[in-house]
Amino acid sequence: MSESRVFKIPQSVLVVIHTPALEVLVIRRVDSGSWQSVTGSKDFEAEDWASTAVREVQEETGIDALHADCQLRDWALENVYEIYPVWRGRYAPHVSHNTERLFGLRLPVVRPVQLHDKEHTEYAWLPWREAAERCFSPSNAEAILMLPRWLD
Repeated sequence: MSESRVFKIPQSVLVVIHTPALEVLVIRRVDSGSWQSVTGSKDFEAEDWASTAVREVQEETGIDALHADCQLRDWALENVYEIYPVWRGRYAPHVSHNTERLFGLRLPVVRPVQLHDKEHTEYAWLPWREAAERCFSPSNAEAILMLPRWLD
């Protein structure tokens, strides 16, 4: 009896969590030690972008993005990028690119978060430009630098 392998879906979200004062949450990955915003792939093809964002924020930080004091905003922007060769084995053999949908999640103030210890080792709330500089991913840094345009 053979097991069928479940591959990651090459559709993910990037959620920039921030305060009105432009303090941005960044989290450090266990596997590479690099810093990033919340990211994660869809669990199934039909999962909508917003549900993926809410789930990933909850899993990675313990924050309920649907809570009344939070404002989740779909920026309706997508990045398409080549998947680093080191991570391609997680995807079906023909997959080389990922589509990443951008979201912002505004919290009223900085708050402690509960990291998923198998994915992240630490977190920091940083001024937006400093958070962008700390990110490994150029698309993540660019998303953080766009943050001022999304403030109401």
